[in-house]
Amino acid sequence: MFTAGKPAKILVVRLGAMGDIIHALPAAASLKHSYPGSHLTWIVEPKWAPLLAGNPFVDRIALFSRERLRSLLASWRSLRAARYDFAVDFQGLVKSALVASAARPERIFGFHHTQVRERAAALFYSNKTLSHAVHVVDKNLDLARSAGAANILRTFPLPAGCPEGDLPAGDFVLASPTAGWRAKQWPADAYRLLALHLRRELSIPLVLNAPPGAVLPEIEGALPHFSGLPGLIFATRRAAAVLGVDSGPLHLAAALCRPGVAIFGPTDPARNGPYGESLKVLRSPTAQTTYKRGDAIDESMRQVTPGEVFEALRAVLGERRPAAGCVV
Repeated sequence: MFTAGKPAKILVVRLGAMGDIIHALPAAASLKHSYPGSHLTWIVEPKWAPLLAGNPFVDRIALFSRERLRSLLASWRSLRAARYDFAVDFQGLVKSALVASAARPERIFGFHHTQVRERAAALFYSNKTLSHAVHVVDKNLDLARSAGAANILRTFPLPAGCPEGDLPAGDFVLASPTAGWRAKQWPADAYRLLALHLRRELSIPLVLNAPPGAVLPEIEGALPHFSGLPGLIFATRRAAAVLGVDSGPLHLAAALCRPGVAIFGPTDPARNGPYGESLKVLRSPTAQTTYKRGDAIDESMRQVTPGEVFEALRAVLGERRPAAGCVV
């Protein structure tokens, strides 16, 4: 096994999605930092590649596309030709384990079969890590440690983004209401009442972001904003505060140390919540933890009221100071 301090060719496998890639950024940075002179390749699905643009800890971004057979074969050939010393699969799926195996590295590091989404993925790993950490970011760091990361960096190197669509000239609160599973979403009517509170009492608009082509609910008093990932990153950096649910845009805001409020229901904020201290988590005390992808909004999400969210945002907007320990 390679030891920290010796150059290596490293393959990081985390194909998607937004929040999961963000949660793996510190682990990848720790690997690169712990192997001076190493070359780190991150293989990712094309739609999420903008999250890695300009990352100083990633030497090469390899795109994994399954849309066309020709693209898939090209990805396979590129992996086999690179000759990696070891690969780290942060995803824990048979698909991601196959990608790591296709590179034919000397070793493949992954989580123990009891801690991956698809147990068969662990059959491809030469080294299996059993993490006792709670949050996903810390679990990923444990996996990086097992691969030789002796110098741990809790940093989230994200690009600056670029303007897309129309944003208010002044302050605004940013939300992404369609992100995440339906069970983890907050009701549209709750956003409507919150938008009215923000305008009437704080004279600040609520901006609703969604990808191009998505259908946003018609919410009186809120401003729609359609953008790709670069536009979302730019808008998140500009926002005075962020309102999120358990989804990629929320984890982006946490990684950028943006202030705001996170609404949680069926998923556990201790494991999947915003990393760091910049966002205040609201969750009903009666919420039951489950990771079933329900087709309806979970009742626990409805129990977090617009008034409660408004008061939390009012406090956040009144403070307007950087959270301690934020490194971007």
